[in-house]
Amino acid sequence: METDVTTELYPRERLGRVREATAKAGLGAVLLTPGPDLRYVTGYDAKQLERLTCLVVPADGEAFLVVPRLELPAAQESPAGALGVELVPWDETDDPYALVARRLPGGLASVGVADRMWAVMALRFRAAMPGAEQVAAGGVLRELRMRKSAAEVAALREAGAAIDRVHRRVPEFLRAGRTEREVGRDIADAIIAEGHEAVDFVIVGSGPNGANPHAELSDRVIQAGEPVVVDIGGTMPSGYCSDSTRNYCVGEPPADYAAYFAVLEEAQRLSREAVRPGVTPEAVDAAARDVIAAAGHGEHFFHRTGHGIGLESHEDPYIVAGNREPLEPGMAFSIEPGIYPGPHGARIEDIVVCTEDGYEAMNVTERGLVVVG
Repeated sequence: METDVTTELYPRERLGRVREATAKAGLGAVLLTPGPDLRYVTGYDAKQLERLTCLVVPADGEAFLVVPRLELPAAQESPAGALGVELVPWDETDDPYALVARRLPGGLASVGVADRMWAVMALRFRAAMPGAEQVAAGGVLRELRMRKSAAEVAALREAGAAIDRVHRRVPEFLRAGRTEREVGRDIADAIIAEGHEAVDFVIVGSGPNGANPHAELSDRVIQAGEPVVVDIGGTMPSGYCSDSTRNYCVGEPPADYAAYFAVLEEAQRLSREAVRPGVTPEAVDAAARDVIAAAGHGEHFFHRTGHGIGLESHEDPYIVAGNREPLEPGMAFSIEPGIYPGPHGARIEDIVVCTEDGYEAMNVTERGLVVVG
């Protein structure tokens, strides 16, 4: 049975908004295969299979969901089954691409294909509709997905609280003599235990590995007196993601680290406080970058300040120089400046949502350095 939470996260009227956006973009239809766009529109977290599953949303006409017959029960039991969208099963000897082409009006000039559609599927659609130009459908859904509803913000708030609980447990796992991989394994278990459905990533960057923002877990043994960057995230049963970075030190930190970490704290705070409607992502990025550069660490901050988050851990809007699209209420993204001089590094990351008069942080754990051991 459809729950109130599911109804709010995946409302019936979203299909109509997608149809309107498709027409506004001048496309004849959008074709959404399994991935975040399909889940956003229908709530159906369909499996990525070699058999075609595809939501077809014509600019003029009713949407329908093409599914392999053996996946029909899953589609019916998903939130998509309660939307009233027609489910069109196909059998093993059918050509589902031709089926879609037959049901669409002839002579379509263009169709939008899901950004995450497998190339082999896009090519088969091209063969089935040779006269239709294919464009990325992400641009059609971008404006809708980028502005989170109250239900989506609540889901992100729940995800933030869950990953905060994991960070509060990190001191249980982190101590000298353990490897990054051992600590990471415990953190991954905690991510699931604290309510996530899946672990998306675990970074435990000790010592020099902390200067690599995307360090992989390794067998490096954590030493006494070393700073450790812990960046973790997962996906909740709702489909919405968490992502938060905090910094730890096994014993007292080196003096040079403590000095630049204080700069980083100030930069991250000012960047968060710059968030409000009408401000550009470029300005939010500059609020952090200018402080770090003024302290002599400009070359040690070499990535954007943030990325959007929702059904994907990275999506629009991106908080980076050159993005002058004004922020609006409902936009959700990370604020995560970093300083990486080499012998060690640090990054502080919160997920925030732009509100009517400022921002709300989804992460509320201590942002300062946590000394353990």
